[in-house]
Amino acid sequence: MRTTLIKILAVICVSVAAHYWAYGQTGSETPIGPKWWPSEWGEEDQRGAANRLTADKVLEARDLIREGKIYQLGRLYEHGMPVPGKRHYSLTIPGLPTGKPAPGAKNRGVHNDELISGEIGQIGTQFDGLGHVGVRVGEEDLFYNGMKLSEFGDTYGLKKLGIENVGPIFTRGILLDVAGPNGKPLSAGKVVRAADLQRAADSAKINLRPGDVVLIHTGHGALWMKDNEKYGAGEPGIGMEAAEWLAKHKVALIGADTWAVEVVPSENPERPFEVHQFLLTRNGIYLLENLDLAELARDKVYEFAFMFTPLRLKGATGSPGNPIAVK
Repeated sequence: MRTTLIKILAVICVSVAAHYWAYGQTGSETPIGPKWWPSEWGEEDQRGAANRLTADKVLEARDLIREGKIYQLGRLYEHGMPVPGKRHYSLTIPGLPTGKPAPGAKNRGVHNDELISGEIGQIGTQFDGLGHVGVRVGEEDLFYNGMKLSEFGDTYGLKKLGIENVGPIFTRGILLDVAGPNGKPLSAGKVVRAADLQRAADSAKINLRPGDVVLIHTGHGALWMKDNEKYGAGEPGIGMEAAEWLAKHKVALIGADTWAVEVVPSENPERPFEVHQFLLTRNGIYLLENLDLAELARDKVYEFAFMFTPLRLKGATGSPGNPIAVK
């Protein structure tokens, strides 16, 4: 009996020790800082910063449309585009034609379908959802709002934080052109700081407001489909200081003409892609990667109506698409 009791107490001690190791002696520390949940929108919230996309933001964006000129910000999804790591993309038309004339049909109709293979939410122009990046705390993988992957993960789609929770985005968009007046691309590894973003905003005579979409032009996108190896080897982007600055402005989404929005290599080699964790996991702020911002920057369009609707892929971690800016 005594041996059994000792074993039980030992298990309890190990469990308590593991808890305090995971959360810190204050009960609030994690590998990415203090406990970040529950969200300001409640402990069950799955939309994050999309909650800032109010009717007032829609009307604000509507009033920015004065010329009716549309800018497509999405890249072509095509063979040979930059694809990181072991991700892949392919599109085929099976059959040619896929569907042949139906027996007895006098009009002899034919049709073609496409077969697409790839991590469709995480290639090309991609919208990162809140189920994309988290942090391992002890033995648990935690995501936005402290949600545990062990409780919402599923091979056939996430049961929480799926991209279908975001909804359509129609809000004020602003372009921060940190490439500068000469348009020279920033070099890979160049850290974009808060002062750089503020300088770009001051130059454009605009102020950030809650619920805005902020797009950052670094010039790195000029390498797309021209030097894919260099494009993917590293990139300029925001560091943690700039990410904190943007979060304090309560933006809804941050995009860039790069594949990660944040600087690569990371400022701290021991903390890769920390900006993703800070924005997505801690703050519920979405990311939009691999944008084509060259035309917006060329025309000096710094304020516009921004529109994007993530595909309603139930349980997906991200979405492809073609966001647009309208001035």
